[in-house]
Amino acid sequence: MFENIKEDWRTHERDLSKPGFWVMMVYRFGKWRYKIKPRLLRLPFSLLYKILKILSQMATGIELPCETKIGKRFKIEHFSDIIISGDAVIGDDVIVRNGVTIGLKHTGERGSPVIGNRVDIGAGAKILGTIHIGDDVIIGANAVVIQDVPSNSLAVGVPAQIRPRKTK
Repeated sequence: MFENIKEDWRTHERDLSKPGFWVMMVYRFGKWRYKIKPRLLRLPFSLLYKILKILSQMATGIELPCETKIGKRFKIEHFSDIIISGDAVIGDDVIVRNGVTIGLKHTGERGSPVIGNRVDIGAGAKILGTIHIGDDVIIGANAVVIQDVPSNSLAVGVPAQIRPRKTK
């Protein structure tokens, strides 16, 4: 847990004012508590996690359940209105900005996106359903992504149009 928190600290530029860092600390604590096998010993840590999660959500406007699978160097760039489903899988070096939703397409239907490595998600983007986002993808601001996006692509618009990403 502490090694991950150190990496989150570096990822968020060693800045205590970054709300993403605080959310990631609560997330890491929530993941860590599952390693305590005896249920009775885990109970007070679970209660503390639930309190911290609610306070974190109220203070930052970011919902990140500890059931979400997140890779290394996940960066929450901006404050507020970020919702990530507990079913989602997020790769390494992913950047998320304000107003992003990563989650279910329909209420009561299981299945959230799997997001690859080095994905840059613009402000207000919605990534919904059982879809796969490849590596090195850029999701444009306010894009609504409801289909798979291959690696090295750009997704823009409502619904998102997939275009090859231009490289320099």
